[in-house]
Amino acid sequence: MSRVYCNSCHRPQVSCICHLFTSIDNSIHVVVLQHPSEVKQVKGTATLLVNSLASAEVFVGEDFAEHQDLLSILTKYQGHIALLYPSEHAVTIDAGDYQSDIRCLILLDGTWKKAYRLFMINRFLHHLPHLILPSGVESRYQIRQTKKQGALSTLEACCHALNLLESRAKNYHELLNRFEQFNQLQMSFRAK
Repeated sequence: MSRVYCNSCHRPQVSCICHLFTSIDNSIHVVVLQHPSEVKQVKGTATLLVNSLASAEVFVGEDFAEHQDLLSILTKYQGHIALLYPSEHAVTIDAGDYQSDIRCLILLDGTWKKAYRLFMINRFLHHLPHLILPSGVESRYQIRQTKKQGALSTLEACCHALNLLESRAKNYHELLNRFEQFNQLQMSFRAK
């Protein structure tokens, strides 16, 4: 017997997460560049993130140098776009004046190794401003573990970045609550 998949979240019907989607009117457009290995990863958070934000999209691949939709976005937001990535040139988000000009935020979705690969392959990302979150942000990601200090899921990193950049912390509180429910749902399958 074959598995039945949800048409919205593309997960097996038994582990559908559509009930966790919320509706957030974010003012900064979010673009998630997702490594292909994350697409069917049940622990992945990009689906919950992108389906909860009013202005967000995900592109799947490794080399985005000729990705027409992404190139259009880079042109549209030129000078007002940043990459959330801990490069050696990254600046801590502090809601400073120059950061208030950001209208689009790019995130890399994959394991640390895969995110690094995406960063290295897509050299155009090196020319964007790079942002990192302030130290001390604690992860609530219970179903995936890493030894990296300050590691967060894509959803968590995005929510915390938008909280700071948009100065609208309450706006993302509900999505972080839904993320905790997502963790509990995934852990319930482990228990079975």
